[in-house]
Amino acid sequence: LQNSQPCCDPEKRRYGSEQASLTIAKPRYLEQMESYLREELQSLDLTKDNAQELKLQPYREIFEFFIEAFKTYKPLLSAIKNEYEITLDAQREKIRALEPLKSMFATVSDKCTQKISAFKKEENAKIKTLMKEKLYLLKLIDKMKEEKDSLQAQVNKLQKNVSEEYLHYRNECDARKLLLADLNEMRSQQLEMTLHQTQDIKSEDIVKLTLALKIARRDLTKAQVELNTMKADYGDVVPRRDFESQEKKYSDLCQQTATLQKDFDQLQKEYDTLLEVHGETVEERNRFYNELQQVLRSSTPRPDWAKCAGVVPGGVDRWRFLVEGKTSNQLVDLLLEEMGAAVLREQDVFPGLGKGDKVPVYLRYEGQVKNRKLNKKTVVNILKDLWKERISAHQQSSLPEFFLSYLQKRYGDASAFEMAYSIYESIKLYRSNHVMSLSYDILTGKVSSSGTCMTPLNARQWSMGDQSCEELSTPISHGNLALRAAFPLKSNEHIQELIEASKCKAESTEDLIFYTALFNEDAEGNTEPFVVKVWNQYVTEKQDYLRELQNELAHVIEVKVDDLKTALYAIDPTIDNLTMDKHIYLAYQVPKEELEQAVPLPVETIIEKLLAGDIRRAGPLPEEASRPTPEEGEPRDHDYY
Repeated sequence: LQNSQPCCDPEKRRYGSEQASLTIAKPRYLEQMESYLREELQSLDLTKDNAQELKLQPYREIFEFFIEAFKTYKPLLSAIKNEYEITLDAQREKIRALEPLKSMFATVSDKCTQKISAFKKEENAKIKTLMKEKLYLLKLIDKMKEEKDSLQAQVNKLQKNVSEEYLHYRNECDARKLLLADLNEMRSQQLEMTLHQTQDIKSEDIVKLTLALKIARRDLTKAQVELNTMKADYGDVVPRRDFESQEKKYSDLCQQTATLQKDFDQLQKEYDTLLEVHGETVEERNRFYNELQQVLRSSTPRPDWAKCAGVVPGGVDRWRFLVEGKTSNQLVDLLLEEMGAAVLREQDVFPGLGKGDKVPVYLRYEGQVKNRKLNKKTVVNILKDLWKERISAHQQSSLPEFFLSYLQKRYGDASAFEMAYSIYESIKLYRSNHVMSLSYDILTGKVSSSGTCMTPLNARQWSMGDQSCEELSTPISHGNLALRAAFPLKSNEHIQELIEASKCKAESTEDLIFYTALFNEDAEGNTEPFVVKVWNQYVTEKQDYLRELQNELAHVIEVKVDDLKTALYAIDPTIDNLTMDKHIYLAYQVPKEELEQAVPLPVETIIEKLLAGDIRRAGPLPEEASRPTPEEGEPRDHDYY
């Protein structure tokens, strides 16, 4: 090997291969292997999903033939083959481990999309509200400005009137002064004329006249001084009545101006506050927008559910019917049911679970059990017939034992376990169907078989006429009263939800409810929205009732019988003794005579046992029980029946 030339030179290798092809023919064993490989590859069906696995098998066999033919190289070739097989198995395991992440990734993507949509709706609603408030405040500010301008115009007008009045009084004062001057001049002329006349009288004493003249002049000077004093003191004075009137108007205008200024300051503060809130809202909107863009960059698009129509049996029409009104989580459950149904149809036998005590009585079988491959409608019909048979027979035994006896009676002992396994696997798979899901919960012990969630609604409660059941209908108002009579403890919201559910598939344009249509079923046994809504409300009310009970028992570690009774009376004061005994029996599973010796249980165990049974509120809530009864003359429920 050390003296041999390396065979990495491509020219030499190509030249050597050409010489070998010219001088050396293929071995017969090689030709046989190639012929065998071609025949095996031609016989394979490469259209299946595992075509690559099928194609690998002939090459694996050829490699094993070479290993067996060359004994000298067998250990090395076997080691190489084993390493390749181990590597392929490891890669297959990694692929299987990564497959569940696809569905989880789709679920997380759907949740993120829903959160983003919720953020968008909430932000848009807030922005619209703030914009409306801003427009309203801007209009209010404009209105206040107009009122201010109007008041300012009134003040200017009043000031102008005051100045005009003041000018008028000044003119009057000046005219008065001129009139007084004219009077004084006329008096002087009259005195002069009088003096001329007295001079003509010879008999009159000159001294006396001179003295009288001095006295008159003195009086005139005194009157003139008083007149000048009065002019100086009261020249600019106006009448008191006019002054008081103008003063009152001025005070009113000052008060109105102060009020308007105060309102304007308040509006200015509110406007500044709104501007700050608007700025914060814009910042928050930008932050949410950036987060949205970041989420959009990091998330994947929603799956195209329409692609499943070509895989699901029934084609596009059935797929559209199945996906109508369902969320992404429900669609994933639906796909899992369809995939599980396909796998269940391909499975010919079920492995028996044995005859142990932990195995349900209807599944106690050893060996392999034949798969009857029942369809969904057949299973639903069998379960309904089972419930009718149990109700008519008034059986007190548990449902699993009655289920086995029913199958043995109807199909015989040989086929009973085959039907039991086939029905059990079907109801375990189809959890979206109400009948199958409830039957599975009861057969597995999650729910008690003694409970029912509906009070029968008879024709008398729905209509006052003599209509037949096929055409039985009633106005919505009568249906509302009938529901309140059948479910007296339900809230107004729950009653309204039932009314809306009863109108989902109304065939008439009038406000009527068709009684029999509420309990129809489709080809796969699915019930109408009314029955589904009643069941969902029953489950919700039951969970709320047990949540109140758990909160009442929060301070107790080990619950005794008296503790449970006290808590039940606290949350349900009108509960009767029979219902109380029933709840106590569900919780402790002991007869009434042995309750005193019952072992205390944890709160979680009590709640779990009560959840499996038929437990509900016996009377209204304390605040509802204190409501006044209808006044005299008001209609009551029974007045309409």
